[in-house]
Amino acid sequence: MTQFNGLNLNLGNLSQLSHAKTRSISAENFNGEKGKGGMATVGTLAHAARDLGQGWKISPCITLEPNSTVALAEINEPGAIQHIWMTTGFKEWRRLILRFYWDDEQSPSIEVPMGDFFCNGWCSPCMVNSLAIAANPVGGLNCYWEMPFRKSAKITIENLSEEKIEGFFYQITYTLTAVPEDVGYFHAQWRRNNPLPYKEDHAIVDGIKGQGHFVGTYMAWGVNNNGWWGEGEIKFFMDGDKKFPTICGTGTEDYFGGAWGFVFPEGQYGAFSTAYSGMPQVIRPDGFTSANTRFGLYRWHIMDPIRFEQDLRVTMQALGWRTPMGKQHARFLPLQDDIASVAFWYQAEPHAKFPQLPDRDYLEVI
Repeated sequence: MTQFNGLNLNLGNLSQLSHAKTRSISAENFNGEKGKGGMATVGTLAHAARDLGQGWKISPCITLEPNSTVALAEINEPGAIQHIWMTTGFKEWRRLILRFYWDDEQSPSIEVPMGDFFCNGWCSPCMVNSLAIAANPVGGLNCYWEMPFRKSAKITIENLSEEKIEGFFYQITYTLTAVPEDVGYFHAQWRRNNPLPYKEDHAIVDGIKGQGHFVGTYMAWGVNNNGWWGEGEIKFFMDGDKKFPTICGTGTEDYFGGAWGFVFPEGQYGAFSTAYSGMPQVIRPDGFTSANTRFGLYRWHIMDPIRFEQDLRVTMQALGWRTPMGKQHARFLPLQDDIASVAFWYQAEPHAKFPQLPDRDYLEVI
């Protein structure tokens, strides 16, 4: 009988015993070493624990210096990351860049602003209740994507700001175990159009090379027009598709699991968050400084992954109406919205190098 390696967890195999080892990295145990958590004698809260001494919450968080990069985790055995929790001031979420490197690679497999990675792209916290991502009050950001590696894993965070961030909290829980040959590596890439050029599609991801499967989309969508904005279709171009895709959706709200403009109750957007899809965030204009409606949406392909053998490109149209649907002379209106997205997928390495991330001014929520 083959020993269970502790991966691919679900309720059906949760009772299985395994020799996989559980470790966790945080500011209380920077290297995840066995029996060495909570040993700090210096740290961000040493002054508060001065009457209690070692073992009493001396180093619960770290400080991120301006224009600096910090290695949050460096693991040098085979295994898989199973849970990540992070938090800091939400105004910083677009200025902090997460990067993940598998098996000593030089080009990151994940490069995403912190908030967008956790389905909170507008630097304004919202709750997300899904299988892959949970965002809890207030700004407790959790990730449950399984992220296997065969030799090593490195996670860094870059502070693009010229300001010091004093309270950055994190916990990275992982297992040390054998990883099967047929398991892919987790990838995530961020892109933005602000504004989207007229009559052009937003590229959620482009240039993926190799074998793998697409598992999710997050979009932070800022509307720049009045009226309905979600008639656009998502398209998956795979394995040599050129002008026309193999998979084409029927509308933006359809792809994210909704219908009829997300309107519920009558005249209002109905925010929702479910296991596989949601629109958890609707930011409405305040009539003063907040001028446009903004949305956060996610769709996980956990039960219906989009598999590809050679290459993949994923696009989304931004489409509204010049005259309403149902009218005799109805006409579509291509929109020029502020659209940022994160694509999530697994693939065999090596991966194609990502486009260069824009500078902090282009990343900024404005």
